[in-house]
This record gives sequence, C-alpha cells and structure tokens, in this order.
Amino acid sequence: MARPDKAAAVAELTDKFRTSNAAMLTEYRGLTVAQLKTLRRSLGENATYAVVKNTLTKIAANEAGIDTLDDLFAGPSAVAFVTGDPVEAAKGLRDFAKDNPALVIKGGVLDGKALSADEIKKLADLESREVLLAKLAGAMKAKQSQAAALFQALPSKFVRTAEALRAKKAEAEQGGAE
Repeated sequence: MARPDKAAAVAELTDKFRTSNAAMLTEYRGLTVAQLKTLRRSLGENATYAVVKNTLTKIAANEAGIDTLDDLFAGPSAVAFVTGDPVEAAKGLRDFAKDNPALVIKGGVLDGKALSADEIKKLADLESREVLLAKLAGAMKAKQSQAAALFQALPSKFVRTAEALRAKKAEAEQGGAE
C-alpha cells in the first residue's frame, strides 16, 4: 500500500500533467539553487518548474495517459509544466541551457504528443503566439485592402469605358454632321 504522502504527490503530478498544455523534462545535475531560481523566472508566468522524483512522476504521467516519457526518467529530473504558450517556456529552457550547460533538456510532451529535445529547441525558435496572430491579422488586412481596391476599380473602369464610348459616339456624330 502506498504511503499517503506519495499518493498525494502522484495525484498532484497527475493533475499537473492533465491540466498543462505542455511538460518539458530536464536534468538539472550540477545547478545551484540560485541558478534554478533564475531558470524558474526565465520560463515565464505560465510555467512552473518542479524538481520531481522519477518513480512518482512516471506513475503520474502514466495515470494521465502519457507513456512516451518513460525512458526519460533517469538521473535528477525536473519538469516544466506549461499552462500557456509553450514557446515562451521552450525559449527560456533553451536560452538558460546555452548559458548553463549543466541543464540538459531531455524531452517532453505537447498536447499529448511526445517531443524530443531537438523538437523542443525547434519550438523555441518559433515566434510567440501573439506575434504569429499579429502577422496573420496583418496579412488578412492586406488581402481585404486589395479586395476593396479591386471592387472599387471595377465601377470606375466601367464609368471610364462608358465615358470613352459616349465621347467616341459624339465625335462620330459631329464628323457625320459636317
């Protein structure tokens, strides 16, 4: 029978896996407490970084329906649980790992799909959700402006053509009257 404190820890981790958009697993061997504090701040407001026990976390991940991380639970592990934009947390991990080689990104999960360490680094290279939405809105606005100009050009072209035909007809009538 599991001890109540371990059962509570598994339940809490299971809940975090279920409510998070992403979870990124790291090895923190050799980092100081001050460095871990800096890392937590660099992940952004929508991420929590927790040092975890491998066995309990493996059980919690399996209970949450995530079995792709089983091979990664070795050595001192910590998990970044992300409830918002995973790009910001991935950038924080990547940038911190550049400055502190002791942090090793092992892998993770994003919306139920497994991510390798390289995929997390590629995720970090993406622009944030807000920037991508702004670019999409700008592109849509440009297309609307082009459509409006096209719709406005059709009637004015029709008026110019009609005016040219009227002038040509008037010229022909003047030429025939002489």
